[in-house]
Amino acid sequence: QVLLVESGGGLVQAGGSLRLSCADSRRTFTNYALGWFRQAPGKEREFVAAIHWSGYTSDAISVKGRFTISRDNAKNTVYLQMNSLKPEDTAVYYCAAASSAAWSIGQGYDYWGQGTQVTVSS
Repeated sequence: QVLLVESGGGLVQAGGSLRLSCADSRRTFTNYALGWFRQAPGKEREFVAAIHWSGYTSDAISVKGRFTISRDNAKNTVYLQMNSLKPEDTAVYYCAAASSAAWSIGQGYDYWGQGTQVTVSS
């Protein structure tokens, strides 16, 4: 049973932009933090950004100033706007939900989407 559905991935040239979406289709996570993680081939999954249901956000140093996370509570959807993309941003991007107090440091995420591929060509 897939509760979080990502979309918006694709192939883009370096310097380009993409916007990822993550839909909570069953309104399961309205009081959770929702976050984005990514995993490149041969590497561990890493935290990218997250947003609490109250609006507070947190993001990784590697994406500061380039990626922006936002949330539309009415649509139960979280977005990741990715600008100035680099080849090293290439990865599968996952959406996840956390009720943990450690959401802002990428911990306590218990529910995961299936991922969407982002490929940045040089």
